[in-house]
Amino acid sequence: MAKLILAPETVSALNAGFAATFGCAPERYFSAPGRTEIGGNHTDHQRGRVLAGAVNLEAVAAVKVNGTNTIRILSEGYPMCQVSLDQLEPVETEINTTLALIRGVAARFAQLGCQVEGFDAYVTSTVLPGSGLSSSAAYEVLIGTIINHMFFDGKVSQPEIAMIGQYAENVFFGKPCGLMDQMASAVGSMVTIDFFDKENPVIEPIAFDFAACGHVLCIIDSRASHADLTDEYAAITQELKAVCGFFGKEVLTQIEESEFIANMAALRETFGDRAVLRAYHFYKENARVPKEVEALKTGDFARFLQLVKESGYSSWMYLQNVIPAGYKTNQDVALSLALCEHYLQGQGAYRVHGGGFAGTVQAFVPVSLLDSFRKGIDAVLGEGACHVLSIRPQGGVEAFV
Repeated sequence: MAKLILAPETVSALNAGFAATFGCAPERYFSAPGRTEIGGNHTDHQRGRVLAGAVNLEAVAAVKVNGTNTIRILSEGYPMCQVSLDQLEPVETEINTTLALIRGVAARFAQLGCQVEGFDAYVTSTVLPGSGLSSSAAYEVLIGTIINHMFFDGKVSQPEIAMIGQYAENVFFGKPCGLMDQMASAVGSMVTIDFFDKENPVIEPIAFDFAACGHVLCIIDSRASHADLTDEYAAITQELKAVCGFFGKEVLTQIEESEFIANMAALRETFGDRAVLRAYHFYKENARVPKEVEALKTGDFARFLQLVKESGYSSWMYLQNVIPAGYKTNQDVALSLALCEHYLQGQGAYRVHGGGFAGTVQAFVPVSLLDSFRKGIDAVLGEGACHVLSIRPQGGVEAFV
């Protein structure tokens, strides 16, 4: 993996922020990228397949051991987070807070035999919260990378750091997320991952340059907030868990699609149509990922774009993660998709991105349309809503100046 050198202006900002906060200079620097989901919408929590990539937006930290038993982290623009290493059990009042993520990551390292010590960190991030590029995963991977390198001699692999982040989010933060976000951030580059063996996910790097096909990867920020939508995300996993329970299984990858189809009448009577449609989406989306990978490997970019479109249609029609239940006035993601359809003029591809309901839309935009596409999107959603991204080769790493 290529060494990551921080830009001088980034180092200056980190040093100034650290000194202003903690009254001294940092010792080391760390970085973790945001991620983009390219294929496999809501497949990871069913131990399915995904296609994802780290992007050139990152959370970076200046760090120094502080000689106490407390982790102190100040993220630019937010209050100080302080976590005592004397308490490494979930704290009910910390559910859905950054404190829970820090405590959860530290707790898991301690369980693995790491002697975690107190440290100070000043963090800045271009992975904006609610941007759909998984700021929480980048943060978890950042904290995990810091602890791994400063207190554990780098013994934990990058995939294992991803699993530690997921543990923190599931057990301490209270969100039943899958593993794709953390894995893409931790590992870096563009990868396809098969999560069927949850302890040993199969990770394969995919080398592909979208620019070589005359397209750019864009993420459109719908400007909708993820706040108060945890129940919407949780409902997807809860409904699929109920379907799996009908068959006495844990996840849908343990149930053949043919068996699911054969029992569809009984399933809809027991669990309702939405749960059945969401399971139907999973089977089709999970089968779509290897087709996307093959299209990229063989250079069939037109086929890849068609599969991206199919993914987007499936998410909206069957998974139903575009409009939160009951929302009428505000349908930000749906409007963003409509804008993509209009300004792409039948070219490229677009889809809901990540968890859905709020956040972002992903688009593959022909270079010839990029200027008009961005202007059209920004005119409706606000200046800077359309982000042009690239794939970052590094995952969570120690960075250098």
